[in-house]
Amino acid sequence: MLFIWSCSGNDEEAPSGRPGFGGPGGFTRATTVEVRRVQRGEISEQIRSFGTVRAQDNVRVTPQVNMDIVAIRADLGDTVRAGQVLALLRDEPFAETVRRDEAQLQQAQGAMERDSVNFSRQQELFALDLVSQAELDAARTTYLSSRAALQNARAALSVSRQNLSYTRITSPVNGVITRRLASPGDVVGPGQPVYEISNLAGYEVRVNLPLRDWARTEVGQPVEMRLSGGVDFNSSGVVTRISPELDPVTGLGEVVISVTNRGNGMFPGVLLESRINVETRPRAIVIPRSAMVENVQTIIDPESNTIRLERSYAAFVTQGDTLAVRRDLELGIQQGDRIEILSGLNPRENLIITGQTALEDGSSIRISGAPRFTPGGRPGSGTVSTGDTVPSDSTVLADSTLQEQPRRGDGSGMGQGQGTGRSRN
Repeated sequence: MLFIWSCSGNDEEAPSGRPGFGGPGGFTRATTVEVRRVQRGEISEQIRSFGTVRAQDNVRVTPQVNMDIVAIRADLGDTVRAGQVLALLRDEPFAETVRRDEAQLQQAQGAMERDSVNFSRQQELFALDLVSQAELDAARTTYLSSRAALQNARAALSVSRQNLSYTRITSPVNGVITRRLASPGDVVGPGQPVYEISNLAGYEVRVNLPLRDWARTEVGQPVEMRLSGGVDFNSSGVVTRISPELDPVTGLGEVVISVTNRGNGMFPGVLLESRINVETRPRAIVIPRSAMVENVQTIIDPESNTIRLERSYAAFVTQGDTLAVRRDLELGIQQGDRIEILSGLNPRENLIITGQTALEDGSSIRISGAPRFTPGGRPGSGTVSTGDTVPSDSTVLADSTLQEQPRRGDGSGMGQGQGTGRSRN
């Protein structure tokens, strides 16, 4: 007993490199770990991206004629209807053109009526053989010219009236004015936007994805969204349109997400983070990323003179309550800090989630929170950390074990007591 006590209480480094009494039959310090039961759960493969919220119908209102603005009838944030006047342009030049074209139309109409009557009279006289064929043809030509001039005058008047109506800038759709880009006195023209009107009945988010993610995106996939920098994904949407080609400059493909559930703080122009669910597996073995041990090996290929990194992943499970067993893992879907395990772990195994970086296959462990033996030989409820002194407990276990062993004169009882004490430690 004194011999066992003196060996178990030795804190110097043993020749084997482990604390305690090294070599066969010696004591080793157990590593305190935390465990979690391996379970099945749902995990989704997701594509993360950022995009700006915009209205589904966003219209730019531009004037059709060059002229300066004399009045603004609608401003930022106003709700407008189709056909409502938004601004007025100076219309005096266009009104004068309309009056001129109206006069020319009356003149052309009078000339056409005169030439029409003359042509009819020439036809009657030609039937009576009172005029020649040349006179009849001249009257007919004059009538046709007058009729064409009348048609041109009508067309010119229609254009001038249309230009006059363009001095009243109106809304083409129902919506809300989100931008006003001109003020009274500004000279505007075709192609220069004056207003932007959005239909706020629906929102959409446009994101640009790289080739790999763009190729896996399909119409109808659900999307979760949150404000950039937010905590909760409180908005949702669905993929409605996908660009058929990639941008030749950036190499990105555009994907349009229609918002189906608006969360708090969603307004046009807000930056959102989107998660597109590509694939969901409801009964997968899922573990936290922090429970894995990553092994990186650098491989040099002398033929191609290249260097590459090979990564392998492993985890540790418990065998009983005292040993750690290493398992090589095959990874599947990764979602945040959760990873799907395709092979290497089985449900209901105890996975070591802390302290695994200091373990090797077959290392001694002590589970944090597990019952420990008290000096009286009964399990207690205290937890043991890696800093606890192992020899004191080992001494008690060896002592109680020796009392239970049969005593023989050849000294075999002492040997059995040593072996049992180490096992229970």
